[in-house]
Amino acid sequence: MGNAIRALVAFVPTDCCQSYVVRDLREMPTDKMVDLSGKRLRRFPAHVCSFQELVKLYLSDNHLNSLPPELGQLQNLQILALDFNNFKALPQVVCTLKQLCILYLGNNKLCDLPSELSLLQNLRTLWVEANCLTQLPDVVCELRLLKTLHAGSNALRLLPGQLQRLRELRTIWLSGNLLTDFPAVLLHMPFLEVIDVDRNSIRYFPSLAHLSSLKLVIYDHNPCRNAPKVAKGVRRVGRWAEETPEPDPRKARRYALTLEESQDGEAPALPSLLLPPNS
Repeated sequence: MGNAIRALVAFVPTDCCQSYVVRDLREMPTDKMVDLSGKRLRRFPAHVCSFQELVKLYLSDNHLNSLPPELGQLQNLQILALDFNNFKALPQVVCTLKQLCILYLGNNKLCDLPSELSLLQNLRTLWVEANCLTQLPDVVCELRLLKTLHAGSNALRLLPGQLQRLRELRTIWLSGNLLTDFPAVLLHMPFLEVIDVDRNSIRYFPSLAHLSSLKLVIYDHNPCRNAPKVAKGVRRVGRWAEETPEPDPRKARRYALTLEESQDGEAPALPSLLLPPNS
């Protein structure tokens, strides 16, 4: 019977059905967080917009393709998860949430990002993996406090030179794109700590030994003829790398999430399989 009701909710998004799905949300949660992930929602439940002190809103894994203008009332929101939905364009109202620090947009159908995204000058982490991006939107280069960029599983062939403006950027994840050359702009970003170019079409790697902050470079599953040279203590994952075993991707993702959502901003310890040898 429960499955039948959930199926009805998915295909008949009436006010009654929405109330059933979010029946426990009658007042502002004490932890200032609402998690409606995996509820098969086709419409955002507008009454959530009355929780104006809300800090975290998770809408992952639904059937959403739009958001109401009333979402702009949530001016205290710091984390917004819209991943695994049906967005073909980012709703403009998201760009009005100026306290956002973390924005999850992965696994949608985005081909671009609006210029208004530059208004989110507090954004530290942006996830746009598994979309339809053929180039990294220029507006990303205007997010001056960005520390982590997840842009894997798109169709990127190069990165804009303006990316080096992001002097706070520490980790960049580019796995599963269409890169044929190692992005030249990354060679001018000595503040990077993690570079992931796994599963691309890179045939040659330049030396990365001058990147003084680098801790980890993942370059596996490329048709390369050499391994990138790195400074002492930098962990390499890929062909001809001396370290084994390879890090568990789940641990890498868990580390990234812990780092990005930590309240005090202090980086947690790297998982053991991501640490340089003899650390």
